[in-house]
Amino acid sequence: MSAVPQPENEVDPTLEADVFSRNCSSREILQNVTSRWGLLALVALLDGELRFNALRRRVDGVSERMLSVTLQSLERDGYVHREMLQAIPPRVEYSLTDMGRAVAPQLRGLIDLVEGQVPAVSEARGEYDAR
Repeated sequence: MSAVPQPENEVDPTLEADVFSRNCSSREILQNVTSRWGLLALVALLDGELRFNALRRRVDGVSERMLSVTLQSLERDGYVHREMLQAIPPRVEYSLTDMGRAVAPQLRGLIDLVEGQVPAVSEARGEYDAR
């Protein structure tokens, strides 16, 4: 049996994920998870489900549009669950899925590491800028 050729931009589902490969779908997933707003939204949801406006307040500085696009990407990838609550006015709550609960603590660890290095980074930037 001969293999069916795949179009150049289509991912072969039988291949192992390799983020360093140009056509690997893991790159797009990684981009969604580690984007500035994706990372912050996932870690904010570690504390539990949040309504959209509460999440927007928690992720200070994100626009309504950008948070909406980010949440849609994370929901599409299976990291975030969106639930429409029957209320007047209608309410929407966001929470982490099992996959989201697996990845968010790893992102929290990255945030903790970076926050702990702020003084060293400030010093390195000062030295770099002085050159």
